[in-house]
This record gives sequence, structure tokens and C-alpha cells, in this order.
Amino acid sequence: MDMVTGSAVRRGLAYVVLGGIALGLWAGWLGWDQERDVHPDGSSTGPYEAWQVVGLVGCLVGVVVGAVVRGWGREAVVGVSGGMVLAAYWDWSDDASGLFMVGVLMVGGGCLAGAALVSAVVRNLMAVRSNFSDRDC
Repeated sequence: MDMVTGSAVRRGLAYVVLGGIALGLWAGWLGWDQERDVHPDGSSTGPYEAWQVVGLVGCLVGVVVGAVVRGWGREAVVGVSGGMVLAAYWDWSDDASGLFMVGVLMVGGGCLAGAALVSAVVRNLMAVRSNFSDRDC
């Protein structure tokens, strides 16, 4: 296997692994909670609590930061977003109204934008740090 092919294989594997990590994080933070909370006035919320979503987002930010630091920024953005879309589709596809696809698209767009923002911030911080450490003092 030549260098180009090996690089393409590693890159493809990174997409799959990062997507799998995102899928696993969804399952760990949100996948087990399927019950809606019914309030005394008859309204319902859920099935997720705010702390679950915050925990998931925090973990996803950590995954993206770690991948960008290792030079896998594009793979992190696409892999994490793809994994989240697959997880949301799988978790919500039993919705009889069919409106679950709106939520899936919102999750995908939000993850894509959020992961791209985190990736850009981390890359810029790394560049600033590199420029700062290269200066002669």
C-alpha cells in the first residue's frame, strides 16, 4: 500500500471511528431515556433532561477538540455530525407523525455548525500558540 492509499484508508477510518463515537455518546447520554414526563397540568416534556443534552454536547466538544489537535479536523466535523444524524434517526424514527425528520435535520445542521466552529477555534488557537512559541525572546 503506497502512502496516498494508506492516508486515504486512515482518513476513512477516522470518519467511521468518530461517527461511531458520536453514536455511542448519543446512546450513553440520550438513548436509554424514552419516557416523557407528564406534569400535573397535563403537559409533557422530554424525554430528555437538560443535563443529558449538556453532557452529550460537552463530550462531543471534547471529541472534536481531541481530533483537531491530532490533525483530524475535517474528519471530526463530518464524522461526529454523521454519527449524530444516524443516532437521531435511529432513536426517533418510530414517530408516527413523520416529523422526526425535521428534528434529525436540525440535529445534523446544529452538529455540523457547532463542530465546524469548535474546529476553527481550536485550529486558530493552535496557530496562535505556534506563532507565539516560534518567536525569539
